[in-house]
Amino acid sequence: MRSTAAFGLAGLLLLAGCAADPAPPAPRAVSSSAGPATSSPAGAAAGSTTFPVSAGDVRVSANVKHVANVPPRAPLNGPQAWGTDLAFQGDHAFVGNFDGFTVFDISDPAKPSVVSQVLCPGEQNDVSVTGNLLFLSVDTARSGPGCDAGRGGVETSSWEGIRIFDISDKAHPRFLSAVRTDCGSHTHTLVPGDAERVYLYVSSPGPEPQTPGCPAPHNKISVVEVPLKAPATAKVVSQPVLAQVGEEAELLSGCHDITVYPEKNLAAAACFGDGILMDITDRANPKVLQHVKDEENFAIWHSATFNNDATKIVFGDELGGGVSATCDSTIAKTKGANAVYELGADRRLRRLGYFKIPREQTPEENCVAHNGSLLPIPGKDIMVQSWYQGGVSIWDFTDATAPREIGFFERGPVQGVGGSWSAYYYNGHIYSSDISKGLDVLRIDDPLTDPAKQVKTTELNAQTQVSY
Repeated sequence: MRSTAAFGLAGLLLLAGCAADPAPPAPRAVSSSAGPATSSPAGAAAGSTTFPVSAGDVRVSANVKHVANVPPRAPLNGPQAWGTDLAFQGDHAFVGNFDGFTVFDISDPAKPSVVSQVLCPGEQNDVSVTGNLLFLSVDTARSGPGCDAGRGGVETSSWEGIRIFDISDKAHPRFLSAVRTDCGSHTHTLVPGDAERVYLYVSSPGPEPQTPGCPAPHNKISVVEVPLKAPATAKVVSQPVLAQVGEEAELLSGCHDITVYPEKNLAAAACFGDGILMDITDRANPKVLQHVKDEENFAIWHSATFNNDATKIVFGDELGGGVSATCDSTIAKTKGANAVYELGADRRLRRLGYFKIPREQTPEENCVAHNGSLLPIPGKDIMVQSWYQGGVSIWDFTDATAPREIGFFERGPVQGVGGSWSAYYYNGHIYSSDISKGLDVLRIDDPLTDPAKQVKTTELNAQTQVSY
């Protein structure tokens, strides 16, 4: 566990997870090629159930429809088997889980079905995909890199970092290899390189000086190079320093999330203490262009999203680390919110406005800005975003000084930590990974968002933006 006070979402959620973490389950029978991963094709267990909208449980705006829900199922339905991030490829969605990941067939968004599940504990298991490869982030010490490894300790043999899978057969994902990274991998960002390789920008909190794997200072990220023809040889090729020695470095405790816009050679990093703009022309060696701070309103810089022409960046603040109720009347509208920054031609950032969901939540509902993505709408800046128990919000920041919500979906309060972890737009629908309720599919029908339905993509990693 990380000792830094800026750990936020990761620290608080993982502390909750560690308190009663059971011993790792024994591997289930799989094909011999599956290595230490445990995968179960959909045909090997009872099929998933798609639930219709329930008026007693769900509130939606008039322009949003709750299309489907697939609840958690064994082996990824334990007490800390929380749903996390999503990635997409063709007719498939990949959903991370503290205990592994699930591959869904979404060729019919109204009837998503489970193709396979991989039992591979390692919080948070944030996920990305490219070609036949899938990557998972592990930010808790394990006894080894394999899916059958138990929890590790502070000894030198403990492992955390990136796991790599072959998903050429989506019914039987196969563990390939793993890469240890300093302080683990809380999240990672897929960065296209050339035809021969991709890169992963690895974000993690730190330092934890008493452990060998997370030394001080932790004022950096890790860059992993993955040769596409030999992914098992992936390795860390650089550790770019984001803040030099001095006060800035002391305050920076690693990064939480990085969004890249390769066509613009830009990246926006949400780091513990700062928002950072980077030049990624040299993919293996990103360079810092600017630090921005908001010490009055921002507690934990969590994530970032560019608009399509890269003239704005939305940074999110995860006040309370994802387990606190920050959307009630006691918390200011500028805290636990989004800040919209203008990105000028001089590549300098200037803050324009804030956005927070206008629907007040109860003091029992964990609620704060979390993962989202841009909708592909020419001439408009509209994104969908998760807010934990605040639900899913679709909001317009075309006028960055007066952003507004235009649609939403939310459930009533649940006991403990819950709600939407990630919500992304993909090929006409919104997919939300709910911590305890599983995969939700939504559709928004609105004149402002309808142009997005004309845009089709073959792959989506939300932190790897492409122009449309």
